Order: sequence, then C-alpha cells, then structure tokens
Amino acid sequence: MVLSKIADGLNKADITWSIGASLLLYLKGITDRFNDIDIMVTEKDVFRLKETLLSLGTMNPPNPNRQYRTRHFYEFVVDGIDIDVMAGFVIVDDDREYDCSLHENQIIEYQVVNDATIPLQLVALWREYYRLMHREKKVAMIDQAIL
Repeated sequence: MVLSKIADGLNKADITWSIGASLLLYLKGITDRFNDIDIMVTEKDVFRLKETLLSLGTMNPPNPNRQYRTRHFYEFVVDGIDIDVMAGFVIVDDDREYDCSLHENQIIEYQVVNDATIPLQLVALWREYYRLMHREKKVAMIDQAIL
C-alpha cells in the first residue's frame, strides 16, 4: 500500500508529519472513502519530506487555490495515487487568514497500516478546518460520528 510505503520513508527520515483531511476521516471510520492522501508536515521538515517523496514518485506543477495561502503546498503522484503535502497550512475565510499549521503536540494518535506507523492529526482540528472552508457536509459527518 502506498500509505505504508510513504510512512516508512518519512519515519526513517525522522520527519514530523501526520495524515489529515478525508484520509484521516477514513482511518478513524468516519467515512468509507477518500480521494487522495493529505499529508501535513511541520515547516522545518517540509524540504526533507519533499526529497523523500521525490524519491518515491513525481511532483506535479503548482496549482494555487485562492481560498488558501498555505506557505508550502506540493502535489505528488506515488504509484498512481495523488498525494497533497501542506506545511504552513493557511485557510482564508472572509478575508481573514487562519493559520492551521501542523504542530507536534497535535499528533496524539497513531495507527499501524501494513506494519508502518501512521501519525494522525486530531479530528477536532479538521472539523474546524472544514468549517472554515465551508464544507458543511464534512462538518456534519464529523459531528454525527462523535456524538
């Protein structure tokens, strides 16, 4: 599985990272599908993570989105799977910027997939991120799962 392959590389490189977005919800049993692998990484480790992923796959050209002012956003393809990488994740809502950067203390849970340890970001954080992005269906999905 691609996720365990990536995790092995990132963990061996001692990179602070975690899974977020729809894959996080999938791994927590909140949804039964995900579109891609969203990796959050600390800004201090983003370039080492980029090198690691380049050794496993290819990087797509930049594709900016006005709703975000993320300081480092990269899209990769590893074994045919889309990987989004975010460091310094910033969401813009009503002309206000919300810094949603990964911090080490936000990783409080790990899941093992094919013998690889996968750090998970807090679902509660992603509920807030989805609220800021006006993704009401995702917010409702999380609310239903945790109530």
